[in-house]
Amino acid sequence: MALPNTRMPVVFFSMVLLMINNCIEAVLVRGDYHGTGFHFQPLKNWMNGPMYYNGVYHLFYQYNPNGTVWGNIVWAHSVSKDLINWNGIEHAIYPSKTFDKFGCWSGSATIIPGKGTVILYTGVIDENNTQVQCYAEPEDPNDPLLRRWVKPDKLNPAVVDKDVNHTEFRDPTTAWWGKDGHWRMLVGSVRKRRGIAYLYRSKDFKTWVSGCKNRRILWGWANECDKPIDNFRKGWAGIQAIPRTVWLDFTWRQLVQWPVEELNSLRGKEVNIDNQRLEKGDYSEVKGITAAQADVEVTFSFSSLDKAEAYDPKWVKAQDPCAQKGSKLQGGVGPFGLLTLASQNLEEFTPVFFRVFKSPNKHIVLLCSDARRCGFGRG
Repeated sequence: MALPNTRMPVVFFSMVLLMINNCIEAVLVRGDYHGTGFHFQPLKNWMNGPMYYNGVYHLFYQYNPNGTVWGNIVWAHSVSKDLINWNGIEHAIYPSKTFDKFGCWSGSATIIPGKGTVILYTGVIDENNTQVQCYAEPEDPNDPLLRRWVKPDKLNPAVVDKDVNHTEFRDPTTAWWGKDGHWRMLVGSVRKRRGIAYLYRSKDFKTWVSGCKNRRILWGWANECDKPIDNFRKGWAGIQAIPRTVWLDFTWRQLVQWPVEELNSLRGKEVNIDNQRLEKGDYSEVKGITAAQADVEVTFSFSSLDKAEAYDPKWVKAQDPCAQKGSKLQGGVGPFGLLTLASQNLEEFTPVFFRVFKSPNKHIVLLCSDARRCGFGRG
């Protein structure tokens, strides 16, 4: 259903909804109505955060094999041919050495020309959370699935820096090759209560190369966790967001993103609504689809954006105006969007909506959601 824009006289929208094949079955296998149908997530327990090598995509992710809260972290490993359908294989990295005895935390993979793939990750060496950067390489570089990984003692730990905050020194990036013949990488840290990134270089370090489709893919972890007791009841916490291709628009100033084309392979039944006109305060029911999860492509058009509110520079994060205004407060242009998970009488629903603001040189469009009208999970 479309959420009305109560300040604009009229809005036109077109919509394409595509049911995702087997999404309900996937949820039921997990046994939780709130589980995702086409995002990547393990069958149970906690996860948080790919790489393309020899024709295979590899997803290494932070995973707690023992529960739905953070802890006991290992590097779980799943592989795919299309970024959408995944098979889990054995864990890639887990505490086994003095330099990672108390944890194998986040890191990055690098593909070195002529050598293959290596991983840099953060190891925790003691109960005080002292952190160092560690190195791992595949036992068999010719195995396309890269199932087994080793941590050479002579190369570990790879980075120990006595001048940093040892309890806030983690998450090494993929390395890159400089014109001076050195590899470089960044490691995150904290100094004087502010975030900082340290730059390291080496003549025999690691690199990054583009994929065969010449595209840049943005992929990240979504927390998606509730209170610990609720995580325990549903049996999972955390998902991997849908991979998105990112590029610069025709002005070379605006970053644009769109789900990877492989997602189309999951599409099934299609429902189209074209040239639907909404007057002020109107709702329009989308009929012909009953899936709990669906892929939605929707286009809204307005006669004018002149009434858009000014964007407050105090809003450092996009979530700030979304949380402050919610889905009820009227704006110049917005809110308008969809009511998802709506009950028959609209007593409960979750709005997913847009607001349009103006800044001195451009318009700013925010995508928001508001869970205050959703009652699922209560009690």
